[in-house]
Amino acid sequence: MANDYQRQPRRKYCQFCKDGVDHIDYKDTQLLRKYMTDRGKIKPRRVTGACRQHQNMVQNAIKRARTMALMPYTVAVVSNRGVRRNRD
Repeated sequence: MANDYQRQPRRKYCQFCKDGVDHIDYKDTQLLRKYMTDRGKIKPRRVTGACRQHQNMVQNAIKRARTMALMPYTVAVVSNRGVRRNRD
C-alpha cells in the first residue's frame, strides 16, 4: 500500500547548462567546493546533477586546482574513535 504513494525523485538538471556556462575556472574554489565532499572527494554526476560535459569540466578544474595547491587532495579526518579515556 505504501509503495503506491511513493513519489518519483525529482530529476536533477545541469546548473551549468541552465546558466549557459562554457568554461569552468579552476581558480573559482567556492564553486568547486560545491562539487566536492567534506573529505575532499569529487561528487559523482548522479549527486551533482551535472551533464557529462560539465561534470568533466568540473573534474578537470578540481584536479587543476589541486595541482596548483588551491584545494586539498584529502582532508584529515577528525574523530575520537581511537582515543582511550581514563575511566576513574
